[in-house]
Amino acid sequence: QIGNWKLGRTLGQGAHGRVRIARNAKTGQMAAIKIIPKTYLSSQSNDSFENSDLEADKHEIAMQREVVLLKLIDHPNIMRLYDVWDLPGELYLVLEYVQGGELFDYLCENGALSTSEALSYFQQIILAIDYCHRFNIAHRDLKPENILLDSDFNIKIADFGLAAFQSDQPLHSACGSPHYTAPEVLMGNGYDGIVADVWSCGIILYALLVGRLPFEAEELEDLLALICEGSFDIPSHIDPLARDLIIRMLETDVELRINLTEVQNHPFFLSRPLNTSALPALSLEQIARPLRTREDVDPELFRNLCTLWRGTSEMELLDSLTSSEQNWQKGVYHLL
Repeated sequence: QIGNWKLGRTLGQGAHGRVRIARNAKTGQMAAIKIIPKTYLSSQSNDSFENSDLEADKHEIAMQREVVLLKLIDHPNIMRLYDVWDLPGELYLVLEYVQGGELFDYLCENGALSTSEALSYFQQIILAIDYCHRFNIAHRDLKPENILLDSDFNIKIADFGLAAFQSDQPLHSACGSPHYTAPEVLMGNGYDGIVADVWSCGIILYALLVGRLPFEAEELEDLLALICEGSFDIPSHIDPLARDLIIRMLETDVELRINLTEVQNHPFFLSRPLNTSALPALSLEQIARPLRTREDVDPELFRNLCTLWRGTSEMELLDSLTSSEQNWQKGVYHLL
């Protein structure tokens, strides 16, 4: 038992740790508890750790960052974080329990979906990821295995183990599953995680409509070459509007690739009513309120900011919080 949470059977196990079902002894609420060994570097993402000398520091900071990012997110199509328990050797994340299983398994059982059903799922995915992007959070591991369906067939985005806060500096870690990874990530020259997420969403849309992936090869080297080349076929029966959107999302030139605002204004995206009750994320103007003095800064919240802006000095962060200019440091502080 962890706090009020009584642990039950194991739901799954992977590279990020194991997940067990749990029930709150007081309220009866069900949850999924993700148990992460502290020896695991959450997500293999070293973007914030270039100046860290100790491997143990990298492990700890990576897990801290994942938790901070999850604290920021509150959307009906994203798995919620209820609680965190930091125990010796392991970190316990108490997450929303989603009964329907993975979208991946649903696709394996049903194959290509109807245009209407595929679009319903795709709309929910895009709205959830756009919500993250409004806070400069890039998921970086979008794939059907990390997308769950609840009992009413609503989408729940899960597993933010590879997520990163996208600052004005490029990310460098080549992470995620190759079949869903954008070519600029594979090339290793630095990339924008938010732009790369759009590519992954395009791969998912293709899989929903076609029942297979656009880039497939037996050898990894051949697969990576196909992705970087960006050449793929779309079956002739696919809706012409969907075809156009897929092509624009799977554009290898990041300057030409469609963004999520444009995706949401695309005729295919708008061809059926939205199936979501999500409210838009608050704008930076609404949340970036300056603190009056440095003495008003909460120490725990400030530590969370230091986790996300690891390359920034504490003095610079404090200046950002008391500045009259709009910035994401103040926005994230107030959200936390």
